[in-house]
Amino acid sequence: MKTIVFSIDTVEFAKALADETRQKIMALCCCQWISVNDIVDKLDVAQPTVSHHLKILKQAGLVKSERRGKQVFYSLNQERLARGCCQVAEDFAPDQRVELRVEVPD
Repeated sequence: MKTIVFSIDTVEFAKALADETRQKIMALCCCQWISVNDIVDKLDVAQPTVSHHLKILKQAGLVKSERRGKQVFYSLNQERLARGCCQVAEDFAPDQRVELRVEVPD
């Protein structure tokens, strides 16, 4: 078995998670690709505000983006979210065993 070590900036990670609007966006992006317009419609928030929050989430690695024609679609990066949570636990609960198992192709 191969071991891969990732380091995540826990402050940037926590700041990205700290906003309620970003949490709502993450919930909408979970397990699907969703356009900015659809996020705007579902949250009833202005498009520039949604774009601002998506930029922060993308910088933290919490969402992935994909351009399709003129639209950009976003999806939650579940692996990064899980790794970030594990990193926070390792940093602040060092006496607790934290393990994340991720299947990777050969």
